[in-house]
Amino acid sequence: MMTIDDFNFENKTALIRVDFNVPLNDAFEVTDTNRIEAAKPSIIKVLEDGGRAVLMSHLGRPKGKASDDLSLKHIIDSVSDIIGVQVKFVPDCVGEAAEEAVAALENGEILLLENLRFHSEEEAGDKAFAEALARLGDIYVNDAFGTAHRAHASTTVVAEFFPENKCFGYLLAREIEAIEKVMETGEKPVLAILGGAKVSSKITIIENILAKVDHLIIGGGMTYTFVKAQGGQVGDSICEDDKMDLALDILKKAKELGVAVHIPVDVVAADAFDNAAQTQVMAVNEIQEGWQGLDAGPQTLAHFKEVILQSRTILWNGPVGVFEMPSFASGTIAVGNYIAEATEKGAFSLVGGGDSVAAVKQFGFEDQVSYVSTGGGAMLESLEGKTLPGIAAIQS
Repeated sequence: MMTIDDFNFENKTALIRVDFNVPLNDAFEVTDTNRIEAAKPSIIKVLEDGGRAVLMSHLGRPKGKASDDLSLKHIIDSVSDIIGVQVKFVPDCVGEAAEEAVAALENGEILLLENLRFHSEEEAGDKAFAEALARLGDIYVNDAFGTAHRAHASTTVVAEFFPENKCFGYLLAREIEAIEKVMETGEKPVLAILGGAKVSSKITIIENILAKVDHLIIGGGMTYTFVKAQGGQVGDSICEDDKMDLALDILKKAKELGVAVHIPVDVVAADAFDNAAQTQVMAVNEIQEGWQGLDAGPQTLAHFKEVILQSRTILWNGPVGVFEMPSFASGTIAVGNYIAEATEKGAFSLVGGGDSVAAVKQFGFEDQVSYVSTGGGAMLESLEGKTLPGIAAIQS
């Protein structure tokens, strides 16, 4: 795996694909700087070598048309503050203006290009557009895991024009290593905690990881499809009736592979999908009509704790309850605490996928787990066993 450490950037221009698709408020201020901070080490490496950094990113979905609201000029101050260097900006990402701005760069300087997606050729993976981008650098660095599953011009096609001079940045390299640790090289026992609402959205992940894990915890809304498939009463809980046979197949396959599957035994049920609803703890297979399971119950959490603390490699993808409502966040918080405790005792823990990452950030577990993935869709496709185009382009 060629990484940024394999290159010396002295007197060179690094063309770096970053993921600065960050949220902005009504005053066009960056409200979450995590993605910028994540790219900082790679940028600093280039500058400290005595090179120049040209940053390219998208922002939002302008669908091939320039839009002042989605201009990357709005993030210049935030990027400058975080990197510690005043960032220059050019109001296009290809063409004469961009090439002149790059030519004027001194060693130790940073140039941010305008939003790639102002050109429809970016998402189309257009080769001529990728070639125009390639003229802006000597070495191509992909450090944008969040877009690695997209075969876009700046994430995949541009790499063709750097046959010997392309590499992963620190962030993307860490993402690849973290996923490999869970899927291939992790210390056993390996545990996957899969939550979220639907079996259908996780089926390819479950099928891909079953042969690689020792334990599988099922949580969240998926629980009730598995419980009903085994004859349980789930009341008004979310349930995919058309996926019950699939749930039984998963349990059968897990048994054949010797994987222990852990499904909640009790839940916090509510008489409405509402934070102020009446609640009571019920057996997961005896939920009354008019009630729905919205969080893991105390017996379930005690068992989950036991499984988590004996694991040495942990993947967490999806909450175990409706954590967005405080009344039903306790289970997800508890699981976060158990994973943090296991990590402190030497386990490797990877959190990935939108909702679980959101929960980890909301409840302050970010620094208590081994790695929090920066890519939602890219992370899920990796867990499904797919080869991501942005990664393949560097490795080819």
